[in-house]
Amino acid sequence: MSSQTLTQDRKQLRYDPQAIARHYRYRPWLAWTRALKIVGGFAKFVFSLKWDEWQDRVEQNQTKRAVQLRQLLTRLGPTFIKVGQALSTRPDLIRKDFLEELVKLQDQLPPFDNTTARRIIEMELDRSIEEIFSELSPQPVAAASLGQVYRGKLHSGEEVAVKVQRPNLRPILNLDLYLMRWAANWLSPWLPLNLGHDLTLIVDEFGTKLFEEIDYLNEGRNAEKFATNFRNDPQVKVPAIYWRYTSVRVLTLEWLNGFKLNDTKTIRAAGLDPEEIIRICVTSGLQQLLEHGFFHADPHPGNLFAMPDGKMGYIDFGMMDQLDETSKETLVDAVVHLINQDYNDLAKDYVKLGFLTPDTDIRPIVPALEMLLGNAINQNVGDFNFKTITDQFSELMYDYPFRVPAKFALIIRSLVTQEGIALSLNHNFKIVEVAYPYVARRLLTGESPQLRRRLLNILFKDGKFQWQRLENLISIARTDSSFDVLPTARLGIQYLLSEEGKFLRRQLVLALTEDDRLHTEEVQRLWELVKDDLQPNRLLDVAIGMLTELSRERAAAILPQATSLFPVAQKQ
Repeated sequence: MSSQTLTQDRKQLRYDPQAIARHYRYRPWLAWTRALKIVGGFAKFVFSLKWDEWQDRVEQNQTKRAVQLRQLLTRLGPTFIKVGQALSTRPDLIRKDFLEELVKLQDQLPPFDNTTARRIIEMELDRSIEEIFSELSPQPVAAASLGQVYRGKLHSGEEVAVKVQRPNLRPILNLDLYLMRWAANWLSPWLPLNLGHDLTLIVDEFGTKLFEEIDYLNEGRNAEKFATNFRNDPQVKVPAIYWRYTSVRVLTLEWLNGFKLNDTKTIRAAGLDPEEIIRICVTSGLQQLLEHGFFHADPHPGNLFAMPDGKMGYIDFGMMDQLDETSKETLVDAVVHLINQDYNDLAKDYVKLGFLTPDTDIRPIVPALEMLLGNAINQNVGDFNFKTITDQFSELMYDYPFRVPAKFALIIRSLVTQEGIALSLNHNFKIVEVAYPYVARRLLTGESPQLRRRLLNILFKDGKFQWQRLENLISIARTDSSFDVLPTARLGIQYLLSEEGKFLRRQLVLALTEDDRLHTEEVQRLWELVKDDLQPNRLLDVAIGMLTELSRERAAAILPQATSLFPVAQKQ
């Protein structure tokens, strides 16, 4: 194959809205036929719902209508199945009977012909099935929107999952994305400016991610990058990729045994705690956004598993996205400003992230943010969740010029989906009950200069030390079972003794003596908060360890000075 042909093939793997539009501009009958099928299908379904209301048969026909909706989305194909998958994770939005049917869209879709699948494997890998696998399941073990999965075993003995892409997928996606983009262009002028803005860009972002998802080589690279990010996390499992048996349309990866996250009964029967699974799920999601910047944009229950050993298993890395360093740091800043109740700075963060334009007058927005988000940091934090925030923001967007940048549409979808998964395990789940301890722990441990700087921003306001904020952070962090006060205290002492901690040492002395009094009461409250975690034997071990490290550092500092004396001595 020539290099020109290879370049052309790679171009076809990318989403190009202009090229797609040119293609269908000269084939309008294809677009109209598809549009009529979509509109006709939904019109018939909506009429059925209204007919049930008129005939007072809503309850009797609930199950029937739920099956009809699932079948309609399945007939309409991959794009609409993706919508159904997203809705299937929202038990707080979708009726239970509809939810039970939509869940089937995650991995219980009609498979395509096995003969075709085997032919694709052999054609893509350029060898026979028998040459590659010692075993391959005769039927797919799961069928999803873009492909189906077989269970197999390599001749070397490893158990694998073999993912095969559906045939003729690209033309179907091209046509649906063309229609979605046309609808977005048509709807934008009729919507409020902030809602209509970027609507086409959101479709393009979705299209880009969808085309990346059908490139299995790209998915394999994503999986390895994700695994690298979590290489030191014993709670997250990512399957290995077998590159020798992988191509654009066939992906061979390590087989993971696990339980679907919405299967609470099986999870409990395996001796696992659903609450702990929720914590791992949400915490790993926050790590993706706030630490790595590389996040799973399609975390529905078909892509996440509770492993028998208590780990969280991730699969399907086709739809991923990368946050740049500036956006990642601004997100952390936004969390800090929310904890600080600095709504003026929070509004500025929204400008930096693109939710508000740079020329927006933020003065009238600040009181609205304070009213909206105030409950998120008070004693009723357990009554506040991400769904509440997004619902209230939807109302706020009608009154103020907020808009959703294309990239953040995927982030919001990811967060809402993860919260929906947690709600399926525990109907009383509140995402901030896990998110706040995680953020507080990260700030208190301060593994990087950036995090230490943000902690100082929290602890000091207008030059004064905020005792109450430190108490709140420690209280919140201690609700996280993985948080240990002692190593955090050790890090704090090491920081105070370092050159970098010179400013904080000076400020703490001033804080202890400000207003012409010793702040023994505040220190006593902090001690009461942490004393149970500071056992004498543990304190002794930490003290010895710190003395040893300090001795090494002192020796390292003295050694160059000592060695520099030798040449002088020799000369003498």
